[in-house]
Amino acid sequence: MPSRKFADGEVVRGRWPGSSLYYEVEILSHDSTSQLYTVKYKDGTELELKENDIKPLTSFRQRKGGSTSSSPSRRRGSRSRSRSRSPGRPPKSARRSASASHQANIKEARREVEVKLTPLILKPFGNSISRYNGEPEHTERNDIPHKNTQEKFNLSQESSYISTQYSLHPRREEVKLKEIDSKEEKFIAKELAVRTFEVTPIRAKDLEFGGVPGVFLIMFGLPVFLFLLLLMCKQKDPSLLNFPPPLPALYELWETRVFGVYLLWFLIQVLFYLLPIGKVVEGTPLIDGRRLKYRLNGFYAFILTSAVIGTSLFQGVEFHYVYSHFLQFALGATVFCVVLSVYLYMRSLKAPRNDLSPASSGNAVYDFFIGRELNPRIGTFDLKYFCELRPGLIGWVVINLVMLLAEMKIQDRAIPSLAMILVNSFQLLYVVDALWNEEALLTTMDIIHDGFGFMLAFGDLVWVPFIYSFQAFYLVSHPNEVSWPMASLIIVLKLCGYVIFRGANSQKNAFRKNPSDPKLAHLKTVHTSTGKHLLVSGWWGFVRHPNYLGDLIMALAWSLPCGFNHILPYFYVIYFTMLLVHREARDEYHCKKKYGVAWEKYCQRVPYRIFPYIY
Repeated sequence: MPSRKFADGEVVRGRWPGSSLYYEVEILSHDSTSQLYTVKYKDGTELELKENDIKPLTSFRQRKGGSTSSSPSRRRGSRSRSRSRSPGRPPKSARRSASASHQANIKEARREVEVKLTPLILKPFGNSISRYNGEPEHTERNDIPHKNTQEKFNLSQESSYISTQYSLHPRREEVKLKEIDSKEEKFIAKELAVRTFEVTPIRAKDLEFGGVPGVFLIMFGLPVFLFLLLLMCKQKDPSLLNFPPPLPALYELWETRVFGVYLLWFLIQVLFYLLPIGKVVEGTPLIDGRRLKYRLNGFYAFILTSAVIGTSLFQGVEFHYVYSHFLQFALGATVFCVVLSVYLYMRSLKAPRNDLSPASSGNAVYDFFIGRELNPRIGTFDLKYFCELRPGLIGWVVINLVMLLAEMKIQDRAIPSLAMILVNSFQLLYVVDALWNEEALLTTMDIIHDGFGFMLAFGDLVWVPFIYSFQAFYLVSHPNEVSWPMASLIIVLKLCGYVIFRGANSQKNAFRKNPSDPKLAHLKTVHTSTGKHLLVSGWWGFVRHPNYLGDLIMALAWSLPCGFNHILPYFYVIYFTMLLVHREARDEYHCKKKYGVAWEKYCQRVPYRIFPYIY
């Protein structure tokens, strides 16, 4: 069955039956059997049109002048009017050379027909969408201030119709004219695409995270909060009655050797990233049409890192050093993150406009936080893409291993506790899954919308390795014995979350790669004016974000092995819930602006956001 080209609610140009004139219409519905579109004209008339009689708005060139002529051969207000004559007979008043006649014919054919249409029903249309990559778009509306206002439409198609309506055989000039028009249409389409993706500073009321005051508090509050959590976790009795924990002196938190070890870790991951192994894929189109290339070797980097760690253990390297200097490593990573963020902002000041992030605002504080440049690169080395999965995510697994070894040493165990094994195994599976499916990262909001600034740098390099490993860090000082029946239930919960998480993400990625895949033919979709389809069946018909639901179930499974003696091990679940709810709200805002009417229909089909039966 042929796929439809235009979406319900989309504003296009529709040909008036029996003529060659095109008017602005709104798509009301589509009959898949007859392949006819029901459209509504501005005067309220509803007709059924074939797809060939409908043109997108971008196919019509904009008129520069303000003439009120109703045809290319007759203009109102002119002193004289040329008589009708055969297209092949030259005028008597002047003789032209062949080239001059050719140029005159081209100019005559390029005159655009301006149609006067007095609307009877003044109803603005609102689903003309323009931006890209699933990010915020401008919804253009044709607001009519007065009922006598006349809409002017420029019809480039009319020119070719008029130039051939008196002749059965096109002349050489007409053939050349068609070639010229074809080239011009391609050029105009390209120009419109570039303008469509133009990055413009967002308004102050559209700033996220509470605007400038909010991001200012986040930048200073998160590092402080991180250290308070780590200090509380090291206490024997981490109750709220002992808050705040004793604060160490600043000189005790900084150690140059620790910072050097962290830099060495970062550089090793850079080296693994630059190795010419793994396939190279293209990312989503940028605002200038380019597609950046990315080498997918994160899983190979993990294998090489595991080999280095295993060799170091065999050689007798003492990894307990990382646990005993855990706060110093956290401070070293924070300092590195701040330096990196300053560098990113300074280099973004010289970046071309097309390289800036759609989220940038023009405010220095906000852009320092959210990131001003979308894809900062040093040659082919992509800084944001590298930091998303490598130093922090792989470092998370290494820290978990360090905590496992520290538990055995501090608690004098011959083998790790079952709780520690569960936490390490669950989180290892999560990291390996992310690295194995590395290509899916290229379509996330972090890559296609947010710039690379303090927010992502701190999240990737500090928050992920030092907070996501919080359960393992807690178990070192606060052991918890888990029975096998309880462990079995936790494993089942973890597997349920993983099945939902992986199934939803795999279905989404497969559909994005090839929507016409026969294996996905059973999935139902909602067509949008951008040409994309929104899934409303399968995992994505259950809730709008089934991957978030699976993520939260897995997060709960990570915390349950720590027992119920304190809320600290469940901080990750609480924080992660807040993070995903906020991210879902951001995604909802962007999709509503991008898909317009189609998004409203999608929300009717899939009313639940993250949790089923809960709005």
